[in-house]
Amino acid sequence: MSKGPGALIGWLFLLSVLLIAVVALVIVATGVDPEGRGFFEVAWMSLMRTLDAGTMGGDTGDWPFLFAMLIVTIGGIFVVSTLIGVLTTGLESKLEQLRKGRSFVAEQGHTVILGWSSQVFTIVSELVTANANQRRSCIAILAEQDKVEMEDELRERVGKTGRTQVVCRTGNPIDLADLEIVNPHAARSIIVLAPETEDADAYVIKAILAITNNPQRHPEPYHVVAAIRDPQNMEVAHMVGRDEAQVILAGDLIARVTAQTCRQSGLSVAYTELLNFGGDEIYLHEEPGLVGKTFGEALLAYEDSALIGLCFQDGHVQLNPPMDTRIAHGDKVIAISEDDDTVRLSGLADYGIEAHAIRAASVRRAPAPERTLIMGWNQRAPSIIGELDNYVGPGSEVTVLAEGDDEEDTAAIAAQLVGQAFQLAMAGGPEARPYHNLAVSFRRGDTTDRRTLDDAAIHTYNHVIVLSCSDMLEPQQADARTLVTLLHLRDIADRYGHPFSIVSEMLDVRNRELAVVTRADDFIVSDELISLMLSQISENRELTTVFQDLFDPQGSELYLKPAEEYVELGQPLNFYTVVEAARRRGEVAAGYRLHTQAHEPAQSYGVRLNPDKSQPVTFSEEDRVIVLAED
Repeated sequence: MSKGPGALIGWLFLLSVLLIAVVALVIVATGVDPEGRGFFEVAWMSLMRTLDAGTMGGDTGDWPFLFAMLIVTIGGIFVVSTLIGVLTTGLESKLEQLRKGRSFVAEQGHTVILGWSSQVFTIVSELVTANANQRRSCIAILAEQDKVEMEDELRERVGKTGRTQVVCRTGNPIDLADLEIVNPHAARSIIVLAPETEDADAYVIKAILAITNNPQRHPEPYHVVAAIRDPQNMEVAHMVGRDEAQVILAGDLIARVTAQTCRQSGLSVAYTELLNFGGDEIYLHEEPGLVGKTFGEALLAYEDSALIGLCFQDGHVQLNPPMDTRIAHGDKVIAISEDDDTVRLSGLADYGIEAHAIRAASVRRAPAPERTLIMGWNQRAPSIIGELDNYVGPGSEVTVLAEGDDEEDTAAIAAQLVGQAFQLAMAGGPEARPYHNLAVSFRRGDTTDRRTLDDAAIHTYNHVIVLSCSDMLEPQQADARTLVTLLHLRDIADRYGHPFSIVSEMLDVRNRELAVVTRADDFIVSDELISLMLSQISENRELTTVFQDLFDPQGSELYLKPAEEYVELGQPLNFYTVVEAARRRGEVAAGYRLHTQAHEPAQSYGVRLNPDKSQPVTFSEEDRVIVLAED
């Protein structure tokens, strides 16, 4: 019985055969059958009585024969009733196993997600969109949550998944036995989600180790994607993942986007549009028709794709390479396009460029000193200040306005900010200067208190960054606190005519839509950006090096620059003209942002990446061109 339903059914079968065979032999040997039938006929008759007790109702003959049939029938009742009980128990056990999410995922070429956090909803939504053109696809999730609860949350937050089947399994992703449930050895890609705990990096590293060093692993390399919070853990993650794990540093990524966005509104929207699967994405495509041409000549060769860089034959990636770079055999173009099959040459000879509308490049001026106020605190704040130091001019200032739970927490914030030297500054010592272009100061105060905000003279700053208190509060509490701060800032901005830009960090993308009423210049949904990047890399591992170059402060990055610096305002012209204007400056024009739609979510907040180059567009004074440039 300990061997399960299969063994019980087998023993019942043997018992039935034995009973029927013995009774048939006795009847044939004694000759009590009134019709004188042979062994097989008697065995068949006995089998029918075993399966159906009502069959013996019409039997005739001597008492020995009838007694033998009675024994067969009683034995049949015992066997059949036991069989029904075994089958019922086995089916209930199997259904209970399925309900608990412990059954094996018999899929091939699926995507595995290990772990559960708020990021899972964005990742599943993006993967569903990416696989919409596939006949059949599957996403398998393994986490230490109840299967039914996970399915209910996905149904509520994600909705219908179309042709993509999403299966949830309950188990520990770092347990080798549980890991086998989702069949990672047959998966196309594996995404490791960090839990929302302090030891998140340790969990991610263990999960990667469980995959790459699994005794049952296959010889082919795995495609694992994960995010690490602490830069000190990156080296260990690369050691255990080797070439099989694509690991991104989440904190540095958000810090760079925040530092750039606070100085140019709309940049986070451009990044979001670039990273999600809902519009245009980045593709790598080998184009024989461009071999021998320069990168500058290739920029105009596509009608419905925006060329942004090259992936050379040796795997080296360069966004916005020098315009005279020759494209060789084996090189791939890096383009923003709707799909991989839409990266195709237009074949046009006349691009309709309005040469008279192109403005000459002005002489670059040295950046003026800027004053930035950072409100709130989390573990990304020091990185944000460090990134700001790379972009602002000498003599710039950063003031941190934050409040810990007590004096000890406040001192810890100061220690993270600039070390022991800053604590001396708090005590009245000389102000610390650990950065090249920035002078950093600290003020203790509640960012939701109006009196504190009025005393801070916020209108005297050029930029305001509102950070989420994600280290101390739950996501919804942190976002609620951010919303209160933004409402106060809107009122202050209205009083002074909005003299400063406001950039805010949100944790839940749903709260980003609520925060539109605050009319902040931009919002950075940190978890969403990380989730979008993980989804993109899981679908195409080549994008890892592209994103590394895109978010690297060294080299070319995305900038939103005034359209008036490139073309004449107030007159319709096609985007080929904008591309040519940027090309003459050694830049790549990838899109634009219309100021009139900056607060309209349905219009992607005015951002247009990879627009149709032949369609005319008229720019106004506040519109921006999205370019890849050195600075």
